[in-house]
Amino acid sequence: MKKRAPRNRTLNCDALEMASLSTELLTLSGPVCLDALVDRVVNQDLGDALPFLPTGFVDLLILDPPYNLTKNYNGHVFRSREADEYIDWFRQTLLALLPLLRPQASLYVCSDWKTSSLIFPILDGHLHVRNRITWERDKGRGAKTNWKNNTEDIWFCTVGDDYCFNVDDVKLKRRVIAPYRSEDGKPKDWQESQNGNYRLTHPSNIWSDITIPFWSMPENTDHPTQKPEKLIAKLVLASSKPGDFLFDPFLGSGTTAVVARKLGRRFCGVELNREYCCWAKKRLLQAKTDKSIQGYADGVFWERNSLSDQKTQKEPSIF
Repeated sequence: MKKRAPRNRTLNCDALEMASLSTELLTLSGPVCLDALVDRVVNQDLGDALPFLPTGFVDLLILDPPYNLTKNYNGHVFRSREADEYIDWFRQTLLALLPLLRPQASLYVCSDWKTSSLIFPILDGHLHVRNRITWERDKGRGAKTNWKNNTEDIWFCTVGDDYCFNVDDVKLKRRVIAPYRSEDGKPKDWQESQNGNYRLTHPSNIWSDITIPFWSMPENTDHPTQKPEKLIAKLVLASSKPGDFLFDPFLGSGTTAVVARKLGRRFCGVELNREYCCWAKKRLLQAKTDKSIQGYADGVFWERNSLSDQKTQKEPSIF
């Protein structure tokens, strides 16, 4: 284990935890029924697990595949490929996943700016592409000979025209700088409080309120491409209902599963790396007693850096 600074809250597992949590992981060797997958983490190569999964059981698919970059996932290296080769790999992966989806299912596909253009034609050819979300990734090094790359994309797709979208569950609470008032002086489309003036706004496809997990946040792990719980929570609340089944075929350190548990959804995730699986299991145990999601409080999402306001209102902290 890495030696941490005293205030570093990055989650990890020692040898005893690894041994204990590993016993709870699932490996598929034959067809399984849906009940056997509920709230389980499958420690297996996706290609080996897929033939044994039931068809038509997924209400929401969160697909965060390796981008077309060379990246070391704790000893499992995914190497950058020629564009045509990556396109073929992604197409095969998507086609293998489509039979798992219900007719009313939605899916969100994560990508960076380079892979985004490669995967769009494939998604558009097999699904209804509804939108492209671009979110600000407030982390990373600057560039001396180029613009700093601090955004990623998420493609919102559905199987058909009948799908779930809960717009009221994903509104963003924004501070009102120059509030309008009606003729009688009352707030117009905003709320006035001792802690400031706020408006609940409809969600757009540009997200600037996401904070990447870092060392002082309890959700942080050493996974190199970990997605924030707040980001996944928006997808889950928008495109699923309590009790729906979420599936993440590249589970990583478990964020989709953790958010699903906190928000009352069923889930299953597949992850090749055993240590990542154990991190996911440890986070899931913590989520049984701690349902908080950074940046989400009182049924709404808050702007980034609104810590002082939420402290005053006795709500969970936002960094």
